[in-house]
Amino acid sequence: MMNTKMQTAINDQIQKEFYSAYLYLAMSAYCEESNLSGFAKWLKVQYHEEMEHGMKLMEHLLERGGKVTLGALAAPPSEFGTPLVMFTEVLKHEEYITANINELYEVALAEKDYPVQVMLQWFITEQVEEESNATTILEQLKLVGDNKGALIMLDKELGQRQD
Repeated sequence: MMNTKMQTAINDQIQKEFYSAYLYLAMSAYCEESNLSGFAKWLKVQYHEEMEHGMKLMEHLLERGGKVTLGALAAPPSEFGTPLVMFTEVLKHEEYITANINELYEVALAEKDYPVQVMLQWFITEQVEEESNATTILEQLKLVGDNKGALIMLDKELGQRQD
């Protein structure tokens, strides 16, 4: 059985993961509206990943006899500006999630909850990948600048992302 402090911390992270999914879904819709279907697809795949992250935390909590408490999600923005502005926000958001995963790991250490520590290793590794992917796209967008042709090529490339 998991203690209350650990359970509360995991429930908080579940909420953050589901909000991340909601945010990326809103970004995907914005890209569709902006005729950037490749960016939209990339973000929709990201939405699915974030949902899986939330579910992974929920399943761990339930396997350990914990109680899942889902709170209301804040509405994400509906306007995101240029792809460069949007991916600046994507990177900031992933850095925020990384910091929260690290804090959750610190709670697991302090509470001597070894199963949570093992489970969170996967999330720590995943966040390295998430930040790297966001950084790569952001840096490519900086290289693209105002070149519409290059933006269309990047959009096509991002549309190749597999689920």
